[in-house]
Amino acid sequence: MPEPSRQASVALCNQAQTAALLDFKGLVEAIAQAAREMEEGAIASPERRVVPLGNGGVMLSMPATASDIGIHKLVNVQPANIQRQLPTINGIVTVCDAATGSIICLLDGPEVTGRRTAAVTLLAIRTFLEQPPEQLLLFGTGVQSRYHVQAINAVYPDARVFVRGRDLCGATDFCERHRELHPHLEPVAAVVPNVDVVVTLTTSTEPVYDELAKPGRLVIGVGAFKPDMAEIGRVTLGDSLIYADEPEGARHEAGDLLRGGVAWAQVKSLAHVLKEGVDRSRPIVFKSVGTAAWDLAAARVALAALSAN
Repeated sequence: MPEPSRQASVALCNQAQTAALLDFKGLVEAIAQAAREMEEGAIASPERRVVPLGNGGVMLSMPATASDIGIHKLVNVQPANIQRQLPTINGIVTVCDAATGSIICLLDGPEVTGRRTAAVTLLAIRTFLEQPPEQLLLFGTGVQSRYHVQAINAVYPDARVFVRGRDLCGATDFCERHRELHPHLEPVAAVVPNVDVVVTLTTSTEPVYDELAKPGRLVIGVGAFKPDMAEIGRVTLGDSLIYADEPEGARHEAGDLLRGGVAWAQVKSLAHVLKEGVDRSRPIVFKSVGTAAWDLAAARVALAALSAN
């Protein structure tokens, strides 16, 4: 039996507490460091395990370990919860000390995922653009779009953010509901404004963005995480340099890249561009598929914040 004192030392963080620990600027730096470590083999982050759960649901198991800590994110996705008026995603991130294996804290899984995913987008923007963006376009009006609005406001508070949904009514409603998160929100219909960054945040099975690729406009794909999903079309992909936060994961999960027939040997990692730099004279597409290494990076930020308190 574990000692009572060890049990008492475990920090239990609900969603609000987890959010308070995960500063977006700190997340960007931690993810950049984790990307370098993963490329060097200093972080082990195996492919996630997916098993069925209930009627139509899945359980996702995602561990990662480094020299200082280990994490295990367990996420349950139950689409039927929409009809039950319950959250579709539930989960938890367990953080342990690498040397002793002792559990240090438990973090809210969906909050960690939402914030670190938006932070990866911020890191891509900082890395691939020569100047801070003045105008961005978000495709999607779901939870991940909300996290991206928060993240953009934290780092680029003066940037103008256009939002496109299934229809103008949905985009307008999203902007009105989240005006307190970022004052410069504007709904758009079919026309794509002249923006510096396009971020797709949908679960579409057909491309929602397929414009001619242009240098100086960064396209970031976030939402398509299954082979049968696609957000970015062949027209955009065909003339672009393509990067992925985790190329091996993209081979199995990035439906838009799979459908677009990209040459995988040409897909470079986030760590590669952080080390080698990038040719900004070419159009760029960055695919974000996620990895438990980013959850480990988030756990480091949370632990640092807990220590400071």
